[in-house]
Order: sequence, then structure tokens, then C-alpha cells
Amino acid sequence: MENEIITSKIIFDSGISLDGFFAGENRGPENPMGGASGKLHGWMFKQKAFWKNINMEGGSEYGADSQLIDDVFTRTGAYIMGKRMFDEGEVVWKEDLYKADVYVLTTQIRQPWVQKGTTTFYFINDGIQSALEKAKQSANGKDIRIQGGANTIQQFLKAGLIDEFFIHIAPVFLGSGIRLFDGINTDIFDIQIMEMIPSELTTHIRYKLLKK
Repeated sequence: MENEIITSKIIFDSGISLDGFFAGENRGPENPMGGASGKLHGWMFKQKAFWKNINMEGGSEYGADSQLIDDVFTRTGAYIMGKRMFDEGEVVWKEDLYKADVYVLTTQIRQPWVQKGTTTFYFINDGIQSALEKAKQSANGKDIRIQGGANTIQQFLKAGLIDEFFIHIAPVFLGSGIRLFDGINTDIFDIQIMEMIPSELTTHIRYKLLKK
């Protein structure tokens, strides 16, 4: 019997508000996520798994939501993110937070940032396809997570490259900020709901995308 070929999926996993915002206004290193993290990600901050996976202590419970958090970290073999998200995180992230290779889309020319452990940040100057090919090599059959921000996720959606995504809808209205699904071409994908999971502070919905 021939060995099954394991193919990486391209995924994202994001929290949004009821009115579709991924982040608030005026994002930057001094104002991560536009100040919206507590509103959008309160469910996640409550879970011990979140803090464990970012090398910190915290959280008040290990419940079903913690299992979802563990699962997405376990399945991910490489990450792709935009420069704005990297700039916000670089100043506060713990060493070896991602425990995998991370490809940063940027116009900045910079040597790889090799951390203690298994995290290395690579700075990619020639677009999403180049980052994706490199991430596939790093992922070794595990999934590639488009970490964010919203613009980076949109680039992959517009290119028809996303296989699956998991959205966590917080019961809040932000009213303004950065929308996750702005400018999406509606003719690229057929979208299927794979799973819907109610929770105390959010609603989890997993979608599968099939290219038309």
C-alpha cells in the first residue's frame, strides 16, 4: 500500500466583531489591534491554552475553547504575516512564540531573525506566492496559517489560495476599524460551513472554501 501524501492546507483563524471588524482604528506598535483585542478575543484570553501556547502564564480555565486553541497551534507548521502585524508583535512577543518558521511580507530588506528554539522569522520582499512556496517547504505537510493582519488575509483570499478558515464572532459592535472581508471577489469560492460551535463569549464557525 502506497504511503498517503499529506498536503498542507492554507488556513486562517481570526476573531471578528458582529459588524465584521478584525481590528480597531489606528493600529500600530503603540496600539496593537487598534485597541480591540479585549473585545474581540476575550474568550481566548480566558483560556489557559492560549497563554501556554505563547509561553506565558494566564487564563482561568482549560475548557472546550482551550482545545480549539491547542488544535490550531498543533496543526500549523508555518506562518505568514504582514509587516504591520510583525511590527506590533516584535516589541512584546516572547522568544520562540511561534515554534515554527514565520514568513513576513515586507518591502524591508532584513536578514532572518533566528530565535532560541524553533522560531525563525524570514522577511519576504517578492510577494505572497514566494512566501507561500517557502512556507510549504517549512510546514512539512502540516498546515500554513495566514496569521494576519486583515490585508494579508485578503491578499490570499483574492488570489484564491485559502482552503479553510475558522472565525470567532464576538458579541460586540466595534463601529469602525479594519474589516476582515473588505474588497473580496465574491466569484472565486463556493463556501461551505463545516462546523459551528457555540460558546459563552464567542461563536466559532469553521468554513471550507472550494474554488469555482
